[in-house]
Amino acid sequence: MTEKNTHQTELPITEEFSPEQLTAVDNIIARHCSKPGSLIPVLEEIQETIGYLPKSMQRRVAAGLKRPLSEVHGVVSFYSFFTMEPRGRHTTRCCLGTACYVRGGKRNLEKLTNVLAVEPGGTTPDRKYSLETVRCLGACGLAPVMMVDDDTYRQVKPSKIEEILDTYK
Repeated sequence: MTEKNTHQTELPITEEFSPEQLTAVDNIIARHCSKPGSLIPVLEEIQETIGYLPKSMQRRVAAGLKRPLSEVHGVVSFYSFFTMEPRGRHTTRCCLGTACYVRGGKRNLEKLTNVLAVEPGGTTPDRKYSLETVRCLGACGLAPVMMVDDDTYRQVKPSKIEEILDTYK
């Protein structure tokens, strides 16, 4: 029995991942397992492949790289670009920095929360949108600002939010 099969047998993964996804994850681990300092690159590739890093996947990485689970979890929970929850295809960010807040950012967030039916930090059940708040997007002169993926929207009014989101359907 190969090492790859051994850690697959020892670490059952919940049904949330397809056999193809698990094979891709195992291939990522196998490509990096003998390289020092490979933990972060492995986690980045896996998150890019399956979208997030739940505890079950962290256990698989720990076993495959022969690292303690606490080390893997420590890295995943420390760096903000890693997520343990499924993310939406589109990330919507609402700025709540001072300029945006004063010019209506809070009202925009309320509208986004209502339209998407999720709280900040959440993802819609269909995994289409994730909603985040940020403290500054560096566009204070264009306040209030929101972003969807890499697109920045300036002087956003609550009445325009549904129209903006509709362009991502």
